Amino acid sequence: MRYGSFIGWGIVIYALMFLTSSIFALYGFQGLLARVTALIVLITVATIAGRSLRFHSWKDILPYSLAWTFMVILLDSIVTVPFSGWALFHNWNVWVGYALVTLVPLFAPLTRPSSPRLDS
Repeated sequence: MRYGSFIGWGIVIYALMFLTSSIFALYGFQGLLARVTALIVLITVATIAGRSLRFHSWKDILPYSLAWTFMVILLDSIVTVPFSGWALFHNWNVWVGYALVTLVPLFAPLTRPSSPRLDS
Protein backbone atom coordinates (compact mmCIF):
# COMPACT_ATOMS: atom_id res chain seq x y z
CA MET A 1 0.00 0.00 0.00
CA ARG A 2 1.39 3.37 -1.03
CA TYR A 3 0.19 5.63 1.77
CA GLY A 4 1.38 8.84 0.09
CA SER A 5 -0.77 8.05 -2.95
CA PHE A 6 -3.54 6.69 -0.75
CA ILE A 7 -3.95 9.98 1.12
CA GLY A 8 -2.27 12.51 -1.15
CA TRP A 9 -4.32 12.06 -4.28
CA GLY A 10 -7.59 12.34 -2.35
CA ILE A 11 -6.46 15.72 -1.08
CA VAL A 12 -5.22 16.80 -4.52
CA ILE A 13 -8.50 15.80 -6.19
CA TYR A 14 -10.51 17.69 -3.58
CA ALA A 15 -8.25 20.75 -3.69
CA LEU A 16 -8.36 21.06 -7.47
CA MET A 17 -12.13 20.65 -7.63
CA PHE A 18 -12.62 23.11 -4.74
CA LEU A 19 -10.32 25.61 -6.49
CA THR A 20 -12.15 25.14 -9.79
CA SER A 21 -15.59 25.63 -8.26
CA SER A 22 -14.37 28.60 -6.21
CA ILE A 23 -13.01 30.33 -9.30
CA PHE A 24 -16.25 29.65 -11.15
CA ALA A 25 -18.29 31.10 -8.26
CA LEU A 26 -15.99 34.12 -7.89
CA TYR A 27 -16.29 35.11 -11.53
CA GLY A 28 -19.93 34.07 -11.98
CA PHE A 29 -19.10 31.30 -14.43
CA GLN A 30 -22.24 29.14 -14.40
CA GLY A 31 -24.27 26.90 -16.63
CA LEU A 32 -23.48 24.03 -18.92
CA LEU A 33 -20.03 25.27 -19.92
CA ALA A 34 -18.98 25.52 -16.27
CA ARG A 35 -20.20 21.98 -15.56
CA VAL A 36 -18.47 20.55 -18.60
CA THR A 37 -15.24 22.34 -17.67
CA ALA A 38 -15.42 21.04 -14.09
CA LEU A 39 -16.14 17.56 -15.45
CA ILE A 40 -13.05 17.72 -17.67
CA VAL A 41 -10.93 18.88 -14.73
CA LEU A 42 -12.24 16.03 -12.55
CA ILE A 43 -11.75 13.35 -15.20
CA THR A 44 -8.26 14.62 -15.97
CA VAL A 45 -7.05 14.71 -12.35
CA ALA A 46 -8.68 11.35 -11.53
CA THR A 47 -7.02 9.76 -14.56
CA ILE A 48 -3.65 11.21 -13.61
CA ALA A 49 -4.12 9.90 -10.07
CA GLY A 50 -4.98 6.42 -11.32
CA ARG A 51 -2.05 6.38 -13.75
CA SER A 52 0.36 7.52 -11.05
CA LEU A 53 -0.22 4.24 -9.23
CA ARG A 54 1.25 2.35 -12.20
CA PHE A 55 -1.02 -0.63 -11.60
CA HIS A 56 -2.17 -2.80 -14.49
CA SER A 57 -5.50 -3.92 -13.08
CA TRP A 58 -8.57 -2.05 -11.92
CA LYS A 59 -8.68 -4.43 -8.94
CA ASP A 60 -5.45 -2.94 -7.61
CA ILE A 61 -6.68 0.64 -8.13
CA LEU A 62 -10.11 0.16 -6.53
CA PRO A 63 -9.02 0.48 -2.86
CA TYR A 64 -7.28 3.74 -3.72
CA SER A 65 -10.22 5.22 -5.64
CA LEU A 66 -12.64 4.25 -2.86
CA ALA A 67 -10.33 5.89 -0.31
CA TRP A 68 -10.12 9.02 -2.48
CA THR A 69 -13.91 9.16 -2.72
CA PHE A 70 -14.23 8.77 1.05
CA MET A 71 -11.70 11.57 1.55
CA VAL A 72 -13.54 13.88 -0.85
CA ILE A 73 -16.83 13.23 0.97
CA LEU A 74 -15.14 13.81 4.33
CA LEU A 75 -13.50 17.04 3.15
CA ASP A 76 -16.81 18.23 1.69
CA SER A 77 -18.38 17.57 5.10
CA ILE A 78 -15.66 19.51 6.91
CA VAL A 79 -15.01 22.38 4.48
CA THR A 80 -18.13 22.90 2.38
CA VAL A 81 -21.03 21.93 4.64
CA PRO A 82 -20.44 24.80 7.13
CA PHE A 83 -21.04 27.27 4.26
CA SER A 84 -23.65 25.53 2.15
CA GLY A 85 -25.30 23.22 4.66
CA TRP A 86 -26.11 19.54 4.38
CA ALA A 87 -28.25 20.30 1.32
CA LEU A 88 -24.99 19.95 -0.59
CA PHE A 89 -25.56 16.20 -0.50
CA HIS A 90 -29.01 16.58 -2.08
CA ASN A 91 -27.43 17.79 -5.32
CA TRP A 92 -27.12 14.98 -7.85
CA ASN A 93 -24.10 16.69 -9.45
CA VAL A 94 -22.15 16.15 -6.24
CA TRP A 95 -22.91 12.42 -6.29
CA VAL A 96 -21.94 12.18 -9.96
CA GLY A 97 -18.61 13.73 -8.98
CA TYR A 98 -18.14 11.18 -6.21
CA ALA A 99 -18.94 8.35 -8.63
CA LEU A 100 -16.40 9.71 -11.11
CA VAL A 101 -13.71 9.90 -8.41
CA THR A 102 -14.36 6.22 -7.79
CA LEU A 103 -14.73 5.00 -11.38
CA VAL A 104 -12.43 7.08 -13.58
CA PRO A 105 -9.14 5.91 -12.01
CA LEU A 106 -10.18 2.31 -12.66
CA PHE A 107 -9.82 2.96 -16.39
CA ALA A 108 -6.36 4.53 -16.06
CA PRO A 109 -4.53 1.37 -17.20
CA LEU A 110 -6.32 1.71 -20.53
CA THR A 111 -4.88 5.19 -21.08
CA ARG A 112 -1.29 3.93 -21.25
CA PRO A 113 0.27 2.98 -24.57
CA SER A 114 0.27 -0.79 -25.01
CA SER A 115 -1.72 -1.23 -21.83
CA PRO A 116 -2.72 -4.74 -20.79
CA ARG A 117 -6.33 -5.83 -20.64
CA LEU A 118 -8.37 -4.22 -17.87
CA ASP A 119 -9.40 -7.53 -16.32
CA SER A 120 -5.91 -9.06 -16.13
